[in-house]
Amino acid sequence: MRFIGKFLALGIFLMLLFSFIRYKEKVLTSEDYKLVWADEFNTDGRPDEKNWNYEIGFVRNQENQWYQKENAFCKDGYLIIEARNENKPNPDFVSKTHKDFAKNRDSIKVTSSCLITRGKHSWQYGRFEMRAKIPVGKGMWPAFWSLGIKGNWPANGEIDIMEYYTGKILANAAWKSNEPDTAWDSETFKLSDFKDKSWADKFHIWKMDWDAHSIKLYVDDQLLNEINVDVTIPSADQKISPFQQPHYLLVNLAVGGINGGAFSKADLPSKYSIDYIRVYQKNK
Repeated sequence: MRFIGKFLALGIFLMLLFSFIRYKEKVLTSEDYKLVWADEFNTDGRPDEKNWNYEIGFVRNQENQWYQKENAFCKDGYLIIEARNENKPNPDFVSKTHKDFAKNRDSIKVTSSCLITRGKHSWQYGRFEMRAKIPVGKGMWPAFWSLGIKGNWPANGEIDIMEYYTGKILANAAWKSNEPDTAWDSETFKLSDFKDKSWADKFHIWKMDWDAHSIKLYVDDQLLNEINVDVTIPSADQKISPFQQPHYLLVNLAVGGINGGAFSKADLPSKYSIDYIRVYQKNK
């Protein structure tokens, strides 16, 4: 019986292993789209340097985390971005009265990572997918987004394929308008809108379908927002068409800041788990 039990246990293990592999390798097959780039995060250790660069320091939005590459690692087929409590000097500190928030903080209290494909990969149009489980704890601000390669923000264009903070999922695009304020096309959903109490404990598929005239943002095939690209080009002599140029990808876990809100040390560490990121483009 012990001999049979060993074979039974081995059989169950192999079934689970092969089902995992089949899921990981399940790539969209379509006459319309072909896979042009992907990171499956299947090799333990640092993310693939051929795909990713990293932001370093206090970067934007008065956020509390110091970005560094050490907080991103691959394990068991997932990319993990981890926000952690740390306590070390801010090497960019100048004075507590400096106007730049990155230079008026004398110390670093929280660290995290922001991975970007800038300088390595960019794409104009296509289907962009991420399967991930996002952290929704107090003060957490995970995102999966893109920026245009030409121009400064917001003229280069921003697309938030996934953004979460303070109990809300957002699907946005931003660009430079003829008015003083940045133009936004944004839709917001409360976690409770998804009618699943365990929604935040599960993996979900975030998707963008983008062409020359529209940007459609989805979660689990539910359309969250559709942006009309034509309205982002108000004049024919506009130097930069924000959503008719290549974009690079960013995936990050921010903490606090102007939108993330309050957090406490007890909320950390916090993990953002990404199963894969894939880019498809239409067959010509």
